[in-house]
Amino acid sequence: MMKKLTLRTSAAVLLAAGVLSGCSMAPVYQRPAAPVAGEFPSNAPAAGGPGASQPGADARSAADTGWREFFTDERLQQLIAAALENNRDLRTAALRIEEARAAYNIQRADRVPNLNIGVSETRGRTPGFATPSGQAVVSERFDAGLSMSAFELDFFGRVKSLSDAALASYLASDEARQAAQISIVAEVAKAYFTERSYAEQFTLAQRTYEARRRTYELTQQRVEVGASSRLDLRSNETLMETARASALALARQRAQAENALTLLVGAPPSQAASGAMATDAQIDAMSAVPAGLPSDLLARRPDIRAAEQRLKAANANIGAARAAFFPRISLTAAIGSASPEFSGLFDGGNGTWSFVPQLTLPIFQGGRNVANLNLAEVRKNIAVSDYERTIQVAFREVADALAARTYLGDQVAAQRAVQDAQADRLRLLQLRFENGVASSLDVLDAQRELFNAEQQLVQARLLRTTSAIDLYRALGGGLK
Repeated sequence: MMKKLTLRTSAAVLLAAGVLSGCSMAPVYQRPAAPVAGEFPSNAPAAGGPGASQPGADARSAADTGWREFFTDERLQQLIAAALENNRDLRTAALRIEEARAAYNIQRADRVPNLNIGVSETRGRTPGFATPSGQAVVSERFDAGLSMSAFELDFFGRVKSLSDAALASYLASDEARQAAQISIVAEVAKAYFTERSYAEQFTLAQRTYEARRRTYELTQQRVEVGASSRLDLRSNETLMETARASALALARQRAQAENALTLLVGAPPSQAASGAMATDAQIDAMSAVPAGLPSDLLARRPDIRAAEQRLKAANANIGAARAAFFPRISLTAAIGSASPEFSGLFDGGNGTWSFVPQLTLPIFQGGRNVANLNLAEVRKNIAVSDYERTIQVAFREVADALAARTYLGDQVAAQRAVQDAQADRLRLLQLRFENGVASSLDVLDAQRELFNAEQQLVQARLLRTTSAIDLYRALGGGLK
């Protein structure tokens, strides 16, 4: 009868612990207000230009646009897919998730009783002076049973708070992996178009060098027959070698860009470099994503969600630190059977049980609990600051990309107009030179200016392309 009463008491205590374990001393979580304006800054289109293309009313958000839909270049799609599979930073982020999940599972296990089944044998010798018969006795005992060791009754939510903190850390790791994926997609695309821009500039430089080399050879022949001066020869030689130096520098930059792309992809490319820079129509399509409101970033950007999960973990740790000031109650219990012989271990009448509740009340800790609570509160304040900083950085990234979208379209158009004007200027000066009106130095100067304009146009187009990619990434695109 006593045994049944004790078992009922134990069950009642465990049931009460399960009900009370839902209590928590953690502060009620409240999301901090976003420390940014309610709307992104509006930038007026640059004067004198056609203005950048703006997204239509039915344009899809960046977060809802998959990277395969956003980047239509087939080779770029292959590179991004390879990077998502092989990139070591992304692989590390995925392993961090596994690490955080395991830590959470370990912490969560403390919220349920840990049961163990054990079978043991005890053999001992008692000397003769300690026995009634005066002879040494060798005793033997066998035990088998089910035990629960030091299960904490979470009356004040300490274990629950620690479990909640571990869960939030796990979710933050998952959000960090998604943020890493978005960054990898954007960085691969930017590295790809950067390499393509160097390839296009190299082609221009090589073509310019070949044209200037032919001009130099013709000038050399004219000098030999006295139809031109050595000054003209040296001027042509300067332009020729300048184009050659530019071509060599661009070849080096292109090779380094290929190496950077290989590092991002995480594996050597399966095919040689190919493709071209994005056309104006493609860049217009890439730029046509609606910005929405800054509040949308809270749901779209994984890095902001990760910062909020870290804030929740810090908030839960305050609950655990507060609970440390209160008594800690734990239970140790066991039920089983004992016998001097193994064969009789499970015979009737050999049952055993034990029930050991323990209460620990902190009296003097040398200020440890107070310091732990202060530490938890400071870490929460740090997490709040980190969360707000993450939002501000996201706001700035979107605002910068929107400003670039507003002005870079006009800048590319203006630079193309400069190139066309320089090309026409060179054509007119060549006609004047052939008619003896202009000097050869004027023609050489026009050639140099045209080459610079061509290179700057390629760079402006690359800048507009990368800014469109930055806008896509800043708005949470690249996850699908």
